[in-house]
Formats: sequence, C-alpha cells, structure tokens
Amino acid sequence: MKFSSTMKAAAVGGAALLILTGCAANEAAPDTGEETTPSSLSGTLSGAGASSQDAAQQQGWIAGFQTANADVTINYDPSGSGAGRESFQKGAVAFAGSDRAFKAEEITAGPFDACTTSDIVEIPAYISPIALVFNVDGVDNLNLDADTIAKIFTGEITKWNDPAIAAANADATLPDQAIVPVHRSDKSGTTGNFTDYLAAAAPSAWTAGSVEEWPAEITGGEAAQGTSGVVEAVKGGVGTIGYADASKAGDLGTVSVKVGDEYVAFTPEAAAAIVDASPLEEGRTDHDLAIALDRTSTEEGVYPLVLVSYLVGCEKYEDPADAELVKSYFEYIVSAEGQDVAAEAAGSAPISDTLREKASAAVASIS
Repeated sequence: MKFSSTMKAAAVGGAALLILTGCAANEAAPDTGEETTPSSLSGTLSGAGASSQDAAQQQGWIAGFQTANADVTINYDPSGSGAGRESFQKGAVAFAGSDRAFKAEEITAGPFDACTTSDIVEIPAYISPIALVFNVDGVDNLNLDADTIAKIFTGEITKWNDPAIAAANADATLPDQAIVPVHRSDKSGTTGNFTDYLAAAAPSAWTAGSVEEWPAEITGGEAAQGTSGVVEAVKGGVGTIGYADASKAGDLGTVSVKVGDEYVAFTPEAAAAIVDASPLEEGRTDHDLAIALDRTSTEEGVYPLVLVSYLVGCEKYEDPADAELVKSYFEYIVSAEGQDVAAEAAGSAPISDTLREKASAAVASIS
C-alpha cells in the first residue's frame, strides 16, 4: 500500500504532535489557470480515541486537511475508544474517535464539557471489514458460517478436518491438525465487533455476549496484544486462526462468511453495504447517526463482520474556534476525497453516497 504522504508522531508534553513530512505538502499545486483562495482557517485542533482510525487519521485525513489548510495543526492521540470518549466528555479534546457510539444512557448522564448542550454529533466515518485470517498449509480460503466460527473460538471445534468445516469446503484439503484460535489480549473495539457478530449470528454457540475484552470463561488458544500481535501470532503459528482489521490480512488465508445461502468474502464494497442495509438506532437526535448493525442480514453482497468507527463532536460548542475547526475537518473527512485518502492509507471502505448525505447534514449542524 502506497501512502501519498507520511506522518511522524512525536511526544511533546505528553501529547501526540503530528508533523507532516510528505513531499505532497511541499509541492506546489498544478497550475490550472485558476486562482485558488488561500485557507482562512488557523489554530490547533485536538482529538483522541480509536486506534482503528489511526492510519486514516494520520496518513489520510490530517495529511490532506493540513495540506489544504497550512495554518491548522491537528493532533490525534490513538489512546483507544474508551479513553477518547472520556477525554471528549471532560473537554480535554474537541472531538473523539470511537469504535462504538455513545450509549443513550451515557449521553443522558453526560456531561460534555466542551458542549453547550448534551446534543452530540456521531458520524460513522470509518468502516473496515474484519477479516478472519488463518495459517493452514495449502489452504488459501475457507467458507465458514457463524455457528462454526463461534465453535472454533470457544474450543468446541478443535480440528481443521472437522465435519462442520469439511462440509462447507469440499474442494479444500483439510489436515487432521489442531486449530489454535488467537484472540486479542487487550480491550479492543475489534473484539467488541467480532463478538457482537457472534452473539447476533450464532447465539446458541456463542453465549458470552458482545464484549470488548475476551471472556475469561473461554480458555484455550492464544492471546496477543493489538492487531499486529494477532496477525504475527497467526502468521508464526501452525493451524492458527484469528480476527483482525482486513487491511492487515496480507498473504494469510482468509474466510468467506456465510450470508443467507451464499459465502461472502470481505471487500470494502461489501463492508459499506452492510452499513447501508442497517437502520439507525432509535431514540437518537437527528444528527446522532448511531448505526444498529444488522449482523444477521441476508441481503445479497453484504459482509456483516465489520467495524464501524465514529467521529464524535458537539452539536453546539462552548468555543467558537473549536466549532469552526471541527466542522471544517469533519466536512473533509466525510467528503469523497476524504474517504478516498482514508481508503488508500488504511484500506477502509468509503461510505456510500446515501450515508454521506446524512453525514453531511450532521456536520452542517455543528456550530
């Protein structure tokens, strides 16, 4: 994957200071014969939260926005979804990235110190398929349904040539080899989305619910820190299987997930399609676009195992300068250009035109 620019992070006073160093920031724009209006924006904007968004933020959105707005500095600390939401509530940052929307009761409880009201804007701006990656010699792709996946990760299915796997993969040569499931050792939005899928699509096989920390009652297999840790554990093991951001799948074997009567491989288009096929959560304000993901959808071409990460901001800010910068930055992120640079930098799925219309209306409400 090629990046159009590079971001370096340096710790200054305990905060992450992002410095744009790519050549794109230093090159003059092509001479089109038209005059360009210099940006009037200036100041510093700070955000924190989901590490899933980090590559999109640093190498995509921040790079592109700062190139167009030379007098703006944007800091994004990938401290994790929970830490980002807490920092936003305390007014320590002007916006947050989160791998889940605020719960309705969390919004009611508040407070949101940077906002003049409790109305917040939540935009599903980063959509990424979660890949099931495995390392089995001679096998590049497998078809699995939700029940089988759940039983693999609970330890009920222990061999790669188990009849449940073989029945869906008649053309694969499956070894009589132990399955070694790999899960995240840290609290993770990826785990939260993976277990949410299992809880919805295989409730009889997966009874641990939708959780961001791997259930203590499910033992066996291996635990690894972060996405990179899971991928390395799968790559370095024998008969291993794990879940990770699809952009990190590399040359590992991958799973096509059963949807209805078909098996669907992860693609950006299929990941975006499940978001469009899912309703908004009920009881939200007009500009709180929390998605109630339909993990059991049988619509053609959808991939239900996805991570949806949100941008979170105030609808009304205490500080007008924050309002101006957040609004402009969010506008760029949800634009077609912003979504394309994130896809290039992080392998995410660009949001659809339908979702962009709703997101743009939400951004326009910020003041």
